[in-house]
Amino acid sequence: MHDIADLELRGVPSLFVASSEFINAASAQAEALGFPDIARVFVGHPIQDRTDDEMRELAELSFPEILRKITSASLSA
Repeated sequence: MHDIADLELRGVPSLFVASSEFINAASAQAEALGFPDIARVFVGHPIQDRTDDEMRELAELSFPEILRKITSASLSA
């Protein structure tokens, strides 16, 4: 989250991707860093036990939302 905040401060459109287990924690940290509306995409949890094929499928499913958010003018959550 700190990296994304730093990129945003530098004017680089950014977002982060995390698993759904971290929705509340991500919101709290974004608020604490002064970026409550930073763009984010949450994917299904857990991640660590997924196969390479499952990770590719998850990435493909998430890509349209990631692309939409990273190219939008507001980049809000």
